[in-house]
Amino acid sequence: MAPLTGPAVLIYDGECSVCRKAVEWIRARALPESFEYLSLHSGKLAQRFPFLDLAACKRAAHLVLPGGAVLAGERAAPAVFDRIPGYRWAAVCLRLPGSRLLSGIAYRFLASRRHAIAWLFDSGTGRA
Repeated sequence: MAPLTGPAVLIYDGECSVCRKAVEWIRARALPESFEYLSLHSGKLAQRFPFLDLAACKRAAHLVLPGGAVLAGERAAPAVFDRIPGYRWAAVCLRLPGSRLLSGIAYRFLASRRHAIAWLFDSGTGRA
């Protein structure tokens, strides 16, 4: 595993309640210098990362590591957990044999239905 130096950029759908809640959960637990958070709707995505496909970013969260490697969807999860104190065990679990297949199925299932289940995360805001 590469050293964890510098912030990783977490690219997410800032208009999605599920995605925002996930980012809030990460932000509440991670050290401030671990991540930079970038909504794909901020207007800065194409300027900062012209090599990323907007459609792909809409389908799955992306994590750009300090060295330039890009991880998307369930492949980003272990790297995210590696950067959250107390949750490195989750990264280890997600790297166990067979876990990538299962996490991929689960991630794609939830990601494709996130707008339909967004009401679960909107508690009182009326937004989906």
